[in-house]
Amino acid sequence: MTEIMEAGRWRLDWPTSAGARVARAGLKTSPEDFQVDEEFSGFPAQSGPEVIAGEGEHLCLRLQKIGDNTEFVARELAALCGCRTFDVGFFGLKDRHAVTSQWFSLYRPGMANSDADFVARVAERWPVLSVWRHNRKLRRGEHEGNRFILTLRDVDGVRGEIDEALARLKSHGAPNYFGPQRFGFGGANLDRAAAMDASAMNSRGRTAGRGRRGKNRAGRDASKNVLYFSAARSWLFNEVLARRVADGTWFMPIDGEPGLSCGDLVPTGPLWGDGGTTATGHQETLERGVVEQSPDLVRLFSTTRMKPERRLLRTRPAELAWQWHDEGCLKLEFSLSPGQYATTILSDIFELEDMSLGRHNKQQG
Repeated sequence: MTEIMEAGRWRLDWPTSAGARVARAGLKTSPEDFQVDEEFSGFPAQSGPEVIAGEGEHLCLRLQKIGDNTEFVARELAALCGCRTFDVGFFGLKDRHAVTSQWFSLYRPGMANSDADFVARVAERWPVLSVWRHNRKLRRGEHEGNRFILTLRDVDGVRGEIDEALARLKSHGAPNYFGPQRFGFGGANLDRAAAMDASAMNSRGRTAGRGRRGKNRAGRDASKNVLYFSAARSWLFNEVLARRVADGTWFMPIDGEPGLSCGDLVPTGPLWGDGGTTATGHQETLERGVVEQSPDLVRLFSTTRMKPERRLLRTRPAELAWQWHDEGCLKLEFSLSPGQYATTILSDIFELEDMSLGRHNKQQG
C-alpha cells in the first residue's frame, strides 16, 4: 500500500454487486440527457417568479440552470445581492453539464420591498421557477432528495441482460460508493490528503497574514484542507464497502453493526473519525483491518476530534423506471436521497463514458 500511495495511484474503481458490468454507454452527450430536480416539500408549489410569499430574512429562489455549477451560481447570486458568499445557501452541489432545478437562499433582511426588482435581475441570468421567503438559510442535505431523468446513448450490451440488471437494481439496490470525482483526477485529492499536516484541520481560526488578503488566503487554504480530508474519509469508506462487496455481505448487517442493538437491520460502513469506528466485534475488526492499510490517511483523524459517523452501504433508487427509445438509447427515471450519486449507482451496471469530458475521458461513478 505504501508503494501505491507514493506512486500516486489509488483505487478509483470498486467491485460491482454482480461481479462485472453488463454494458457500456455514453452519458451527458448533451445537458438535456442529465436532468435533476430537487425534491423539497418545505415550500408550497408555485409557478413563476410573480408570487413572493412566506416570511423571514432569507429570500429563496428555485432556479433552472444549464452549463453552470452550483458554487458558481452561488457566487454570482451573492454579487447580485451584495451579500457574502457565505450568506447564500443551497441543498447540495449539482452538475454543470446538466439541466437542473435547484433552490438557493439569500440573506436579505429588511429588503422584502425590493424582492421583486431583485428577482427580475436574477431572471435575466437564469429562469426563476419559484420564490419564497424563509426564516433561515438553506443547508446541505435538508431536502428530501433529487429526481433524475437520464438518457444513456450508444448503449452497447445485450438488452435482456441490461433489463435484468436494472430489475435487480430496482429490487436490491447497489453499493453506496462515493463517486471517484470526489477524489480528484487520478486521486490527486488523496495525494494531497496523505501529504497534509493533520494539525491544519484545526487551524480554521488562524489567518495566513494580516488584512483582507491574508484572511482570504486562510479561508481558501481551510476550504482545501476540508476537501482533502473529506476525500480521505470517503475513500476509506469505499475501501470498507469494497471488502463487504467482495465478501458478499454489503446488503446485510454483520456482528458488531452499531444499529443492531436498536433493532436496526440496515447495514452501514464507517465515516472515519477520532477513535475510528463505532462498530464492535467482527465488524470493527474488519473495518479497522481495511482502514489501517492506509496509515497516511488514518493519521489525519488523530487530531481532528471529528466524531465517527455511519453511512448506508446500500442505496436503492426510488420509483426506478426505464424505457428503450431504440436499441442504443435508454431513458431512466428515479429518485435518490441526498448524498447518493446517480452515476455511481448506474456504474454498478454500465461502464459509463462522460461525454461532457471528451470521448477519451471515462467516468466510472
